[in-house]
Amino acid sequence: MSDDQLAPLPDDWERALVAVAHPDDVEFGAAGAVAAWTDAGKDVSYLLMTRGESGIDSMAPGAAAAARTEEQIAAARIVGVEQVEFLDHPDGTLEYGLPLRRDLAAAVRRFRPELVVGFNHHDTFGNGKWNTPDHRNAGRALLDAVGDAGNRWIFPDLGLDPWNGVKHVAIASSPRPTHAVDITGTLDRAVQSLKAHSAYLAALGPRMSDVRTPLTQFAKFTGERFGGRPAIAFELLAR
Repeated sequence: MSDDQLAPLPDDWERALVAVAHPDDVEFGAAGAVAAWTDAGKDVSYLLMTRGESGIDSMAPGAAAAARTEEQIAAARIVGVEQVEFLDHPDGTLEYGLPLRRDLAAAVRRFRPELVVGFNHHDTFGNGKWNTPDHRNAGRALLDAVGDAGNRWIFPDLGLDPWNGVKHVAIASSPRPTHAVDITGTLDRAVQSLKAHSAYLAALGPRMSDVRTPLTQFAKFTGERFGGRPAIAFELLAR
């Protein structure tokens, strides 16, 4: 394999926890891979740190939270995910700190995943665009919480057994991808899962009236480094 090619993401796991800041983060970054995993019989759960209540300028936060919660649950079901939980941290002002680390460590201990999937925690995206504070804080807290979850003396008040069974941590939408998942058979469902966020996409305006084209183009672009197959890329972090 040449240096610029992406390796297949390991599949030696049965349970995954996908933990992101907002409704739609999974759909913009990883839904096609999630569908491929659930098709293969893997158990995948979603954890949303906020309800995205600050994401629609024309909608009051309470109404936006309700709409985006429903949209996220619908989007998850399209790709075979039934378990969707929300931590109810504030959207737009999500803080890195002990409260978030504690909630995430508790989730890791409860779900006991072997694969943890997060969203880009780096300062920028691959195109150089500055990343949002929520994404950076969510991703970095998740990485730390995976370690916290395995130490029984960190957050012992949770009353949950430690979990050291995480084999892999994969980051979606990272500017430093290393691995990929073939989504040849799941691209259509990835598109449909993003379309489920109808209120949010409508608020983004005409530029998001067609989500199939950019998702397809990006999967093809990633596939150029993955044997020519449409793919979703991840940064696999050492454990």
